[in-house]
Amino acid sequence: MTPYDSKPWLANYAAGYPAAISPVFTDALSMFRSAVARASEHPAIFYFDGALSYAELDAQSDALASAWLVRGCERGDRVAIYLQNVPQFVIALVAAWKLGMIAVLVNPMNRERELRALLSDSGARLLVCHESLYADVVRPLLAHEAEAAARGGPAVLPIVMTTSELEYQNRNDERLFANTRRRPVEDAEDISTVIAAYLGRKPPLIALAPADVAVLVYTSGTTGKPKGAMNTHANIAFNAQVCRDWMSLRDGIPILGIAPLFHITGLIGNIGAAFICTAPLILACRFEPGVILDAIREYHAEFTIGSITAFIALMNHPQAAREDLASMRRIFSGGAAIPPSVAAEFHARFGLYLHNGYGLTETSAPTHCVPIGADAPVDPSSGTLAIGVPVFNVESYIGDEGGRPLPPGEIGEIISRGPMVVPGYWNNQAETDKAFVDGYFRTGDVGFMDEKGWFYLVDRKKDMINAGGYKVWPREIEDVLYTHPAVREAAVVGVADTYRGETVKAVVSLRPNMTATPDELIAYCKERMAAYKYPRIVRVIEELPKTITGKILRRDLKG
Repeated sequence: MTPYDSKPWLANYAAGYPAAISPVFTDALSMFRSAVARASEHPAIFYFDGALSYAELDAQSDALASAWLVRGCERGDRVAIYLQNVPQFVIALVAAWKLGMIAVLVNPMNRERELRALLSDSGARLLVCHESLYADVVRPLLAHEAEAAARGGPAVLPIVMTTSELEYQNRNDERLFANTRRRPVEDAEDISTVIAAYLGRKPPLIALAPADVAVLVYTSGTTGKPKGAMNTHANIAFNAQVCRDWMSLRDGIPILGIAPLFHITGLIGNIGAAFICTAPLILACRFEPGVILDAIREYHAEFTIGSITAFIALMNHPQAAREDLASMRRIFSGGAAIPPSVAAEFHARFGLYLHNGYGLTETSAPTHCVPIGADAPVDPSSGTLAIGVPVFNVESYIGDEGGRPLPPGEIGEIISRGPMVVPGYWNNQAETDKAFVDGYFRTGDVGFMDEKGWFYLVDRKKDMINAGGYKVWPREIEDVLYTHPAVREAAVVGVADTYRGETVKAVVSLRPNMTATPDELIAYCKERMAAYKYPRIVRVIEELPKTITGKILRRDLKG
């Protein structure tokens, strides 16, 4: 018997919440078809001044699927979706599901080397991309691959279809599209033209099994080579339901798609939540704080989930005012830890509580969340804000190096299992065997659980700094830096040191019109933490490097 068997976290659930829920849908396509049946004429997507109803989304995805079928695509084939947050992303995703294909979600910031690796690993037959990405990335890749094939080597040569960020809208906001122009591609098909040609046609109906892989979502690669998590239809449908039920989302609630759709947060918390709630999904191509604030006001968004760096950017926008977010009812943050001081400031500025959420690509996003109506506690010894408690149907514990449960308060690895955990990595049994043991996923994240069942994230296991024999966790130092009035963002890394082995380096960006010197920030930290923890090196830069999902890239700051 361990402290986790009694599930102390259930006492923190919102009133009336069960310990477990029964899945309403066993596959993501059924979830979408239900939305069409219930609300065919209701808006499915808002994109600047454009809109698509659920009936139109259904018809256009039918057309695209029919076109792919004619071009030889079959059940189980992979289609790479290399797009920003545009309606075509959702159309292509649903079209893939209608053929039983697997969507490979590709970061639109990826360049030729990265794209080639994902296409090669997934074996994608089809690639859907922006015209601009075709010109800058895909065409050179295809040329290089053709040369390799001519020499008798292996090649990645998928069918390519292109589209523009300017489709489905007429506003063409200069803040995003000042340098964007239509660039028709002669050697690839245009999606809009293809859809128009096949509109009215339907692919044969197929039955999907819960265990069928719906998408391959590649890990961010912040700790190594990206791996393709095999998110099944059951994984996606279940965690979309978790979002709806845990976050108390009503049908038709306008959902702001602030997270990149290629990322697991955007896939589940934006697309999945919209489908299960027959809700309109508000898209704005890519994140720009002023554009997002306009979208919230225009479409009266009530719910969103995104990274904390996005909310920091909104908070620091010079025109941001409390009334801009007046329509919002629920905000959750996932993908990166929330500094307690930032959560407090956001609440003071906008009157909205930032609910913490925790999950990974391999868990189809949330396994832990702060319940509605509760404030996450702050651990008094470390100053860390709780990530929440295990959600419905999740078993979670803190394990030692061998995976054995540790007592409350002791730091170890967060280990979880539940209906949202993927079966493994695509084409990578060795990594699957390391990370998935007896149905549990070993996250590689270090944390602890308190006596009341709240879980806390300390840091990534691989990010620990060994300074003169002392364990130093970057998160703790970052949380202290965030309390300084001039600091906008902060990241801490370990760098080589001849005396201590490793020493602590902090890199920060400052708020507009604020100043702070490295010596001042070192002194600030020194006053607030043990001598072995405070940073010996501080660098102030204009902008910290991030993934497109908003996760700060610590590895790029070690130099």
